[in-house]
Amino acid sequence: MPKRMRFTIWRPLATVAAAALTATFLSPATAQAAPRESKPVYSYENAIREAVWVDTGLDDDRDGKTDRVAVDVVRPREAAAQGRRIPVIMDASPYYSCCGRGNESQKKTYDADGDVVQMPLFYDNYFVPRGYAFVGVDLAGTNRSDGCVDVGGRSDILSAKAVVDWLNGRGKAYTTRTGTTKAKATWTNGRTGMIGKSWDGTIANGVAATGVEGLRTIVPISAISSWYDYYFQQGAPLYDSGPEWLSDYVNSPDARAKCGAVQQKLIDGAPRTGDWTPLWTERDYVKDARKVRASVFLIHGMQDLNVRMKHVGQWWDALAKHGVERKIWLSQTGHVDPFDFRRAEWVETLHRWFDHELLGYDNGIDREPIADIERHPDQWSTSKTWPPRGTDATTLRPAKGTEAGVGSLGLRKGKGTETFTDDPQHSETDWAANIDRATPDKAGFVTKPLTRDLRLSGSSEVTVTATPTTSTAHLSAVLVDLGPDTIRDYASSGEGITTLTDRTCWGASTTGDSSCFKETRARTADVGHTVVSRGWADLGNHASDLKGAPLTPGKAYTITLDLAATDHVVPAGHRLALIVAGTDKDLIDPPSTKPTLTLDLSRTKARVPLVGGAHAFARATAGSVSAPAPEAAPLDGLTAAPRTTTHRIPEGGQ
Repeated sequence: MPKRMRFTIWRPLATVAAAALTATFLSPATAQAAPRESKPVYSYENAIREAVWVDTGLDDDRDGKTDRVAVDVVRPREAAAQGRRIPVIMDASPYYSCCGRGNESQKKTYDADGDVVQMPLFYDNYFVPRGYAFVGVDLAGTNRSDGCVDVGGRSDILSAKAVVDWLNGRGKAYTTRTGTTKAKATWTNGRTGMIGKSWDGTIANGVAATGVEGLRTIVPISAISSWYDYYFQQGAPLYDSGPEWLSDYVNSPDARAKCGAVQQKLIDGAPRTGDWTPLWTERDYVKDARKVRASVFLIHGMQDLNVRMKHVGQWWDALAKHGVERKIWLSQTGHVDPFDFRRAEWVETLHRWFDHELLGYDNGIDREPIADIERHPDQWSTSKTWPPRGTDATTLRPAKGTEAGVGSLGLRKGKGTETFTDDPQHSETDWAANIDRATPDKAGFVTKPLTRDLRLSGSSEVTVTATPTTSTAHLSAVLVDLGPDTIRDYASSGEGITTLTDRTCWGASTTGDSSCFKETRARTADVGHTVVSRGWADLGNHASDLKGAPLTPGKAYTITLDLAATDHVVPAGHRLALIVAGTDKDLIDPPSTKPTLTLDLSRTKARVPLVGGAHAFARATAGSVSAPAPEAAPLDGLTAAPRTTTHRIPEGGQ
């Protein structure tokens, strides 16, 4: 069915049903009106807490039996007693036992009967009293589930999809891990919303990309859209390990003993060459965006250097192409949950989103601006559409200056060449701090000081024609806002937040499961420049994003680097810079050689999404402001290296 018709088909019935459910709790005067907000009318303390094991139909651990995944359920007892069928909020995660969830690393705890006592995060505390069930799924191979973790592949996705199928009456589940007594989800209407941060949100993306019926919405937070882009970008390695390390990290002890074959498949299928293989095709959800039936509320940090913003741009654009209903929040943080950078607004907005998408309440959230963007710490703006109307990809061109490697950036094509030598000990911070000085490790190109604000919104790309001196070469392209600002310190350990000792409560609590969490505040840094967007590539992938090849020293190659999506305003008085260099320390791994590269400026350009397009750029760079351009300065903390080990997990820990 057409995506925009989905609500008009079922909402009137849902609204009538929801009104009937809440009429008991409303006065006669208000009972006639359709509800706009679910209220906490059910007891959390007396909620039903139960566990079932859903049959995935797979046997990845090769024990001769189909794998079952553990599903812990918290749902209102009163609704069950009255035969009311309710919607489900679901978080499928590999972290419930190995690593914990949220800023306080909460894990599931159980009573003597094996029923969940503490469910991590606030979702159950807040939403169960409001008439939702909360379902926490242990991904295959983790915690109490059978099977093997395969890092975003068939097992990960189908183990979570099987639960959505079961909730909609299409799957089988049992009351125990090995028993034969069946469990049926007669208590739900099947309408399911998936939520989660990082790997959890990634699973939501992947399940939505199957087109499974009954999944009405997903809320992916800091989530992966294609696993290749978690480990590589255009052939350039982002880490020195592959998915087999991550699988071993979260597999249960039982799975580690049984899943050697799956581990070997991960090793064999993800060579460190950076070549695209069938393993990556299986874990690419972007290609299946046309199958997505669910609406998508996407949240991401624009300075997330774990799950990087490339995942946002390609997923958002693919969903838009296929008419999927969308909403987005973009923060200044790194890999941080909105509960920890905008708590009160987040809980209210998420409540309204689920009420709208799962209960069918006409609360107006679908008519509000599609995007919320953090401009300064705790200062937010909105956009009716994202990227906003009038945004055009504008071609900016580098040109030589009076010093080597210190050039200009404008609309006219440049001439000549610039040369730099890869130095793996330097990063984008070093390059930006030395933008106005000739250094051997980068080529920088800068606009005049702007006379008007200039807004970048969306994904950029930089086309480079470069001649290497060796058979291997990595390239980095970085857009930088040159000028003083106070930003969230995304390079700090909290990636832009500081955790306090005081707690605030969000929902009801029990002795074993508190709804009270430590408060946070923005951790800020005063900077002389801000990296706006970045991208990397192996020059050996010049002919194909799928496969690299050795380079011929002395031969020119042309490659287009995809830069991460962003939304950033370069204010009047600042300058916009494009930097082209080699290895971006701590963000990509270096090549086997240290090449010197010569750029052909006449064949090098950046296509940047500017609100107002080339006309806006021309107006912003016409003339000059009276104040001199401020000198760039390093970002506090970033020079200490944002990762202390090459092993990262898509959650926030290392």
